[in-house]
Amino acid sequence: MLAMKHYSYQTQGTCSKQIDITVGDDGTIQDVSFLGGCNGNLKGICALVNGQKANEVKARLKGITCGNKPTSCPDQFAQALASMGY
Repeated sequence: MLAMKHYSYQTQGTCSKQIDITVGDDGTIQDVSFLGGCNGNLKGICALVNGQKANEVKARLKGITCGNKPTSCPDQFAQALASMGY
């Protein structure tokens, strides 16, 4: 049975307020959800990253900005994964 690591990350500088992430002990994202933010876009991100390696997702999403903000929900997700050690 796959062990899971769950993490709740408080976002900064985005419309979403929190990201809840579950990663398997093999480094694969098992579940992710955002509290707040652009509902459809964030559901799309969640659907695309489930089953992907956390370190690969972090590399793809890191540094994405939203409008004139220095960060975005995807960038905050990458920061959350970095905080988890990926």
